[in-house]
Amino acid sequence: MPPKKRSSGTPQKKELKGNTKSGSPDSSENAVLSPERHKDKESEFVSLSEELQATNPICDHAWRIWEREIRSMDKMPYSNRHQWGACLFIAGMELDGISLTFTQFLKVVGLSVKQFISLVRKMDVNVDTISPKVNTALKRLENKYNVTLALYQRFVNDLTVPCMFLSRRTELWESSWTMFLLAKGTFLQMEDDLVIAFQLLLCVLEFFTKRFTPSLLQSPYKAAVSSSTLSPPTRTSRRNQGKAKPRPPEMDVQLLETLCKESDCSVDEVKNVYQTTFCAFLDSVGLSGLQGLPPMETLSKQYEELYHKNKDFDARLFLVDDETLSPNKTEVSKVEMTPRKNLSGDDVAIPVPQTPIRAAMNSIQQLRVDLTSASDQPSSNLLVYYKNCTVDPTEEIRKRVEELGQVFIKRFAQAVGQHCEGLGRKRFNLGAQLYYKVMESMLKSEEKRLSVQNFSKLLNNAAFHTSLLACALEVVMATYVGNSGASDSVETDLCFPWILDVFRLPAFDFYKVIESFIKAEPTLKHDMMKHLEQCEHVIMESLAWKADSPLFDLLKQSREEGPGEQAEPPATLNQPLHHNHTAADLYLSPVRPSRQPPATEAEPPTPGTKALRSNSLSLFYKKLYRMAYLRLKTLFSHLLTSHPELEPIIWTLLQHTLQNEYELMRDRHLDQLIMSAMYAICKVKNVDLRFKTIVTAYKEMPNTNQETFKRVLIREGQYDSIIVFYNLVFMQKLKTNILQYSSPRPPPLSPIPRIPCSPYKNSPLRVPGSNNVYVSPLKSSRMSPVVMTPRSRILISIGESFGSADKFQKINEMVSSTDWSLKRSLGGGSAPKPLKRLRFDMDGQDEADGSKSSGESTLIQKLAEMILQKQLNFEIFLLFKITVLF
Repeated sequence: MPPKKRSSGTPQKKELKGNTKSGSPDSSENAVLSPERHKDKESEFVSLSEELQATNPICDHAWRIWEREIRSMDKMPYSNRHQWGACLFIAGMELDGISLTFTQFLKVVGLSVKQFISLVRKMDVNVDTISPKVNTALKRLENKYNVTLALYQRFVNDLTVPCMFLSRRTELWESSWTMFLLAKGTFLQMEDDLVIAFQLLLCVLEFFTKRFTPSLLQSPYKAAVSSSTLSPPTRTSRRNQGKAKPRPPEMDVQLLETLCKESDCSVDEVKNVYQTTFCAFLDSVGLSGLQGLPPMETLSKQYEELYHKNKDFDARLFLVDDETLSPNKTEVSKVEMTPRKNLSGDDVAIPVPQTPIRAAMNSIQQLRVDLTSASDQPSSNLLVYYKNCTVDPTEEIRKRVEELGQVFIKRFAQAVGQHCEGLGRKRFNLGAQLYYKVMESMLKSEEKRLSVQNFSKLLNNAAFHTSLLACALEVVMATYVGNSGASDSVETDLCFPWILDVFRLPAFDFYKVIESFIKAEPTLKHDMMKHLEQCEHVIMESLAWKADSPLFDLLKQSREEGPGEQAEPPATLNQPLHHNHTAADLYLSPVRPSRQPPATEAEPPTPGTKALRSNSLSLFYKKLYRMAYLRLKTLFSHLLTSHPELEPIIWTLLQHTLQNEYELMRDRHLDQLIMSAMYAICKVKNVDLRFKTIVTAYKEMPNTNQETFKRVLIREGQYDSIIVFYNLVFMQKLKTNILQYSSPRPPPLSPIPRIPCSPYKNSPLRVPGSNNVYVSPLKSSRMSPVVMTPRSRILISIGESFGSADKFQKINEMVSSTDWSLKRSLGGGSAPKPLKRLRFDMDGQDEADGSKSSGESTLIQKLAEMILQKQLNFEIFLLFKITVLF
């Protein structure tokens, strides 16, 4: 039946079972909306809640979101009904209580997928409007929609019209698309993997095409249908179909090769998908022995069940140009630009635009061409290097590659689908080819640089080999996954840092090989260089700072060597970032003297001698400082252009934090320190800058994630917003240093880093103005960090909390208590309690200016007693204004 005749877009009124996660344990009360309980709300809102089958807790929660966050917003090009629908969706996702599918939800609200997601994004005005849970769900829906849209566009424009099916909206046309959706949803766990899904689509098209009479096909498919192609079924064959023993489906190799050639797709990979995933799918739905075409009714019914189970959008509606799945104008124009096949017979070259699928196929094909002469085994040149080692690494390398290959293939199948081991093996083999190719190139370069041939220590270093293989595989995986055409903010399951988790490889070890890998592989494309550079940035901003990272061991060793030893002295910041360190230097560091030519057989220092500074740590900090300054400068340019004098002060505080208080980075993100440093200096300099303003600007920066400011580690597994982190952690640790900048004799400013061109080819970075050059590092503060004085109280951020009033009261207790077990309870229970919410700023009052509002609650006239009773013999009372929205 055609999709437009179904009623999937109109939800049926029915009683719902109570959801224990939706609020009260009284399931009978929460099962169905009770309008009499919601007389305080607008009647149209309650009616919409009924249409969307919302429970009482969802209705209440959505109304609070509307009143607290949305009602007072600037005029948006959406009706109240649209905005109410978005509030109900947010509340339903947070409380796990949505009973309708996404398509049904959109039908009731009256918006398309793109419009709805855009609306919800616009509604995220405060940090707590959309939780990370809701944001993740939206990202997955958006990513799946973008991938499915790209596949459908290719299905319509490049594969079926006019190449194969002579007309649209036929049962054959609908059946092939529906079978593909059913196969993708049944056997691909990662439905947003564009490449594997497209390969599966080619299998489906082969299944249908070989069952047509040649007169229904056009070139080149008419000639590709072999003489062994199954003929259309007769009445007798249909009658006897149930009695005959099913036999495995037969692959028409010539037809499949033609499909792959027309689509620039790897024949070997598509054959693998056919023989494993597609054949398993046909067997699971009882179509393995089918001689004719499967009935549309059966396919549609099976997909209907799958679609309602997943509760996402109904992708069959693409067939009828349903408005809920309509793309925006930009995407439509891309479709219209896609050229039709040249049917005139003239050999005329037609330029082909880079659609998402074609771009992915081209990148994959180019990678295969680059690795044509490479092998997934060591070359004869590599074996010579192995034999020249003091300790022959041949067997260890072979064994390691074999073991990591097994782990990779297993984890790949777990992520993509249970029948995708073969695809995982093919991708690993490509990675192994690149691994050996780059290793040989690196060793040749080291031989030329050092005039030695014995690389025993390097080639017997397990971290080096695991990192090099992981980097090669990351290039392969990014080639397949990175061009999916999905939203830039969405990460699929196979994206970086997936490979680090698979190999249990510390990000800091992986970082050491990136630059050398790029320099050693001349065929690496520009977009892949940029990808690896971005991986390096992600490592420096967060991944290298995980609690168990070896980076902290190096920093601790550096600190133990004395106050004069630093990861990287700030005085070098304004010097060019020139270095000749290779992967060998970084993996064998710090045993090699920094002022002597590297020798791979160098011995570690004898006991009692001073340890040498780590090359890997020094270079890491050089790059970290430069990246941190560029991030700060970008955010500063959006917020504080009228106060240019503050930039070097904020940078000095940030640089001091990274150098001397690096523990603040443990399990946290660099941008959290940048935003906190900016807020702190503006506070102490009496510049009006709110966290809301900082967060709003931050969200507009590229490669940012809302969890960076919504979910910050507070202490021992407890997470909260950036403001809570600032108040309880950042400001408490650095308040003495911060207050120095308000004194008549502020500390000297750190040098502004000199930003060089990127070490990655064709990747220039913007060079900021080279002013404010200073020389002295920060001095140690003579003030006790635990003392809170009347001057330091101005640093607290008040009136901007993203939590409830009871949570803020817990913060007060945590600050004034020496019992840190109390602080672990900050997270509270799992059930949301949004009865009292603190807004960013109310009534135009500054959140820390000490002024009082006429409606100020006497409950919280004092923020906290910021003292530790066991350590201090006096009390300092802090008076602040807090505005609570009841």
